[in-house]
Amino acid sequence: MLPERPRVLITNDDGYLAPGIRALAPTIAQLGYDVVVVAPLLDESGVGSARAAMLGRPIRTASDEENGVTYIGIEGTPAGAVTLAALGAFGPAPDLVLSGINRGLNVGVSIFHSGTVAAAVTASGYGTSGVAVSLDSDDPQYWPTAATIAGEALGWIAAEPAGTVVTINVPDRPLDQVAGVRHASLAPLTHSRLVRSTAPTGEPMILLGPAYPDPDPDSDVALLAAGFVTVTPIVGIREVADDTAANALAKRLNR
Repeated sequence: MLPERPRVLITNDDGYLAPGIRALAPTIAQLGYDVVVVAPLLDESGVGSARAAMLGRPIRTASDEENGVTYIGIEGTPAGAVTLAALGAFGPAPDLVLSGINRGLNVGVSIFHSGTVAAAVTASGYGTSGVAVSLDSDDPQYWPTAATIAGEALGWIAAEPAGTVVTINVPDRPLDQVAGVRHASLAPLTHSRLVRSTAPTGEPMILLGPAYPDPDPDSDVALLAAGFVTVTPIVGIREVADDTAANALAKRLNR
C-alpha cells in the first residue's frame, strides 16, 4: 500500500527545461503528491531504455526552481533518471513514476524506442507503477489538457498492483473538446518510411521514420487522430514459462 502522500518521480526525454515537464510538475504537486523532478540535461528523445553511457563515470547534474518545484537535470537518459531515483540518489525512492509530458505522440509498436515510455517501463522493473504521457503535436498549445489527464491517471494507477504501466496519448486541444477516453491497441509498424537526400556538404543522408497506413480503427493511431485520449497498458521484458527452446538447443548440442 502506498503512503498517504505518495512520492512521485517526474521525468521525461525532452530535457528538464522542456515546457512539458514544466507544465506537468506543478499540476502534480498541487494535487498533494510529494514531487521529485529528475530528467536529462538535454533532449534524449528516442533513446529507449539506454543507460550504458551513464555506467562507471560521474554524472553531471544541474538544478533550478520554478513555481515552487525543484527541477534536477542529469547527464543521462530518462531510464537512467528512474534508476538513480530508485537507488535513492535524490532522497527516498519514488512510489510512482510519471513520464512526460512528451512533445509529440508516442504510438504503435515503435514506442519500444521512446525514452518517455521506457522510463515508465524501467520503473516497473523496480516494482514501481508508471504512467507515460504524450501530447499529439510537435508544437503543443494545450499542455494543461495533458497535465490534467496525467494527474487523473496517476490517481488511478496508485491503487493498481505495483509495476502497472500505461502509456497515454492526448490530443492537442482544450479538455472540453476531447472526444473521450478509449483503450487502444498499438498500431503495427507495417513498414518504415525511407527518404534519401544529400547534406549541404555533399554526404548522402537517410531519414528513417515509422509509417502506419490504414491503421485499425481501435488502434492508438486511429483513435488519437479521431480526437480520443488513448490508453494502452503495457508490460516490459517478461520471461515465457516454456522450456521448448532450451530443450531443443540441448538436443542439438548433444547430437
